[in-house]
Amino acid sequence: MDLSSASGSGRRPDGYAPIGDYAAIGDGRTAALVCLDGSIDWLCLPDIDSPSVFGGLLDANRGGCFRLSPSTPFIAERRYLPETNLLETTFRTAEGTITITDCLNLPLGGLAPTRELGRRVECLEGAVEMEWRAEPHFEFGNTGSRLQWRGSTPVATGGAVALAFCAWSAGDPKIEAGSVGARFRLAAGEEALLALSAAHGDPLVFPARAEVESRMRASQSYWREWAASREYEGPWRDAVLRSALALKLLIFAQSGAIAAAATSSLPEAVGAARNWDYRFSWIRDASATLDALLALGCPREAEAFFWWLMHASQLTHPELHVLYALTGRAPPPERTLELEGYRASRPVRVGNSAVEQEQLDIYGHLMQTAWLYADAGGPLTGDVGKRLAAVADLVCERWRRPDSGIWEVRSTPRHFTESKMMCWIALDRACRLADRGRIPADSAPRWRREAESLHAYIAERCWSQRRGSYLRAADLGEVDASLLLPAILGYGGDGERDRLKATLAQIRKELGTGPLLHRYRGEDGLEEEEGAFLACSFWLVDALARLGERDQAAELMEQLLGRSNDVGLYAEEIDPQSGEFLGNFPQGLVHLALINAAVTLAEDSRR
Repeated sequence: MDLSSASGSGRRPDGYAPIGDYAAIGDGRTAALVCLDGSIDWLCLPDIDSPSVFGGLLDANRGGCFRLSPSTPFIAERRYLPETNLLETTFRTAEGTITITDCLNLPLGGLAPTRELGRRVECLEGAVEMEWRAEPHFEFGNTGSRLQWRGSTPVATGGAVALAFCAWSAGDPKIEAGSVGARFRLAAGEEALLALSAAHGDPLVFPARAEVESRMRASQSYWREWAASREYEGPWRDAVLRSALALKLLIFAQSGAIAAAATSSLPEAVGAARNWDYRFSWIRDASATLDALLALGCPREAEAFFWWLMHASQLTHPELHVLYALTGRAPPPERTLELEGYRASRPVRVGNSAVEQEQLDIYGHLMQTAWLYADAGGPLTGDVGKRLAAVADLVCERWRRPDSGIWEVRSTPRHFTESKMMCWIALDRACRLADRGRIPADSAPRWRREAESLHAYIAERCWSQRRGSYLRAADLGEVDASLLLPAILGYGGDGERDRLKATLAQIRKELGTGPLLHRYRGEDGLEEEEGAFLACSFWLVDALARLGERDQAAELMEQLLGRSNDVGLYAEEIDPQSGEFLGNFPQGLVHLALINAAVTLAEDSRR
């Protein structure tokens, strides 16, 4: 069997498992995190950005979980079933071997209101005693759950959410002290099945065993068919495919938006305040998203995402919000929950106040997304073309302002170099679209003049002759890994190649630790340090390849692929010394950067 090994015991000395011990499953509406020890510690219902019903990830005592594992000591191994998002965990005990297959069943007959989690248990050898226990805590642990029997099925309710815990050959469930569970014993060749059927404001469904098993098989077939249609054929296909499957978990099927991550408030520094809600869609990720979807041969997903982006941005046109809820609306206000936080990392936040910031780089990402979409043959209707032209006009008016930058710093706004360069990208792409007749060209002369002024400002104010690199911000003597993005997107044309290459070298020197990069080293309005930002390292791979350093890029790629967890997933950040994951998980931007870097290297090798 193609399994990666890790110990499943003794991993929670403070009640919390390492972030890297989790794997994600999902159904296009929500996602669950399953720990190596068999506990589901994160599940929001009905959607990925809804309140949690299992939130033990953020409070081991009050959050709730759904545990399933042998009742005696074990060693756990796991994998995703090949080319799927079904997770198989193998538990080896002194008495025998058990596998658990976890799946959030896909609504393949349409977007049905029910959410269904299947947990299939099979004994491979010997005889193993198993135990399961579910402790649902609704509304991030703030709403008490009511557990009662409906016929022979235990049901938990809290607010508008109802959960049915169905068990077949998995013991006789008992309700006690706010939880439901049972013990059971399986011998070689025997199987059991647990199903969590969830409803939100709709009638609760009590499925039959055969129906759950059929939906698990159908979900497995869907994932395999979807994976088989992906077009990347380079040397890192397995890693690219796993990243594609991880991104597919983050795509909200009802709108086409992609969540930045499946979680909220996992810390960038353990025990500190860098804890944010990432269950929304960021404009900064838009161009990377469309680029990756097109490269992987995902035209339906690319089309849906682009038009979601047009719908969401229309609500604030011509201005953009930094992020949007997955429905396209503004996200809820940021608030603090009365939870302990992962390993005592407070505050625990939901909502994200970064939506109130001005970040000028997002206009460049929007226009680059439109350029990629149009270049791939996508239609831009007359109304959309006018809106894109109005965005370029807005950039002409606003690029001289300071902003909060790509990293959403909570300190005084500055003239961030990456923001200025992305404004140049916005105007450049507007001119290209106008030249092709895809958007109105009335203001194109103004766009070109302002792009020239931007370029001159950046050259004069943001370049350090002494350092031989671009700076993080005008007159600020430090570098920033976000300056790899303009290199990837072709800021300034061929005339900027040498300066961008020199900046890349300075970024590695000042921000690098082995193959890893920190975002920046300077002040940002928060006191604590953070880990290395994994997306930046994959941006470095991409930039190296585009600037002619393919061998270095390929070597770095190999090193970074060894930094995933055992099932190929990445969190937002990593501790360079310990290798522990930090930040929200799985992080879409990291997997996007991995895919795009691999595609760049594959294209470079064919030239």
